[in-house]
Amino acid sequence: MSSWAPPIVGLVLSLWGIADPSPWTDEIVTMDVARRPWPQLEQMLGQVDAVHGLHYVLMYLTGQVAGVSEFTMRLPSAMALAVAAACLSWLGRLLGGSRLGLYAGLLLAVLPTASRYAQEARSFAFVTAAAVLATCALVKTMAGSRWWPAGYAVLIALLGWFNVLGLLLVAAHALTVALQRPIRRVVLRLLLAQAAGLAAVVPVLVLGFSQRSAVGEISPITVSTPYNFFSWLLSPGQGILPGILTLLLPPTALVAVALLVARRHAAPPLVLTVGLPWLAVPTLLLMAISVHHPLFAYRYLLYCLPALALLLAAALSVLSRPAQLLLALMLAVPFTLSQQAIRQQDSRAWDTKALVTTLQGQAAPGDGVLFSGGRCDLIASAYPKTFAHLPDLGTARTAAERGTVNNLPASPALLERRLSGATRVWRIACGHLSLGSDHSAARAAAAQEQALAHAGLSPAYRDKAQGMDITLYQRSVSE
Repeated sequence: MSSWAPPIVGLVLSLWGIADPSPWTDEIVTMDVARRPWPQLEQMLGQVDAVHGLHYVLMYLTGQVAGVSEFTMRLPSAMALAVAAACLSWLGRLLGGSRLGLYAGLLLAVLPTASRYAQEARSFAFVTAAAVLATCALVKTMAGSRWWPAGYAVLIALLGWFNVLGLLLVAAHALTVALQRPIRRVVLRLLLAQAAGLAAVVPVLVLGFSQRSAVGEISPITVSTPYNFFSWLLSPGQGILPGILTLLLPPTALVAVALLVARRHAAPPLVLTVGLPWLAVPTLLLMAISVHHPLFAYRYLLYCLPALALLLAAALSVLSRPAQLLLALMLAVPFTLSQQAIRQQDSRAWDTKALVTTLQGQAAPGDGVLFSGGRCDLIASAYPKTFAHLPDLGTARTAAERGTVNNLPASPALLERRLSGATRVWRIACGHLSLGSDHSAARAAAAQEQALAHAGLSPAYRDKAQGMDITLYQRSVSE
């Protein structure tokens, strides 16, 4: 029964309030793509976001079966997290017995960052599950299994098809093999499996490289990046925990891992050999890459989270009972508060539900909408019922029609013509823009303001929600 506890706990926590947080930028893209006809999806993947192609196909199929909503688009991620917890529990049993397996699986299930991305309509939970399974296959292959190398190759390919940056795990596995030093025959099997898995991902790598210009800019790394990333693994986001807990949580986990290293002779021999490279190597490699090509978005390395859960579980196993209880209590309070915080409606970058509620309650027949900000206009396609009678005045062609993930803005002349016949316009300005988009977005927003004023429309109502400003412009009665 204990082997079922991690996936059950993981699934229950993932389903708890899964539809409550508002979808944000990337999830809005997923919802938009999932609604497209298959030919339009194929056209898009030939031009942009091919690196997320497998996930988009899965979301398209999910949408065909269950419809497109926050719940249906996030449910596959919740199931993937449950699979990851089950597999990490199995990995723990392979490395150190049933107790280590139970602790590791349960820790992954209750970590707030795992729950946060189990409630996200993106591929990161899938990458995490594939990473855990691939590591299980590695351990089984090092133990001499003749059948697992083929499975290992398939899982490496799956890892890369879900997210090419997941392939950094292969370097971590290479270090694990070097430290473990299995017999030559096993090393050869592993090398052949890794080569086969990587070869299967080459088409995605080639296509993704040709589409690299579509990648949004990411903040450059700094000296605080490693510590901030470690803190994020324990509790996602900023401002969701009281200051004292934010300060105490990472040091507590670091001390636990340090104690494990200090008492490594009392720990299962393979735990550190597997866990430390898994946690550190992808992180350091992506930091090195990001020196010249900033790609260090924390969520891209979510698949390192199971390594931290494994190491913390091993640390618990080498501590005395009182120390185990103390560590569990020190983690329980911030984890509980963080679990509650990530389920708030406004806990994501955009509070799209507040926008939808405002429009449903106050929009009138004949109103139009005007979006401002990176991919903000895709909200209309993600919530077609709400925007069915609210024409998007600022879009010339939709992203679906263009086969991309960005709408084509209306020309100044077309926007002026549309505004001239409007009596009320809802202007929705969204934040969370990539660094390189700030200036162009500011210019576009200023042009919209000027066009609205030129058309005789002035602000009559303002509201704010997380990540967005909502303003109703209307024509004066005298006009």
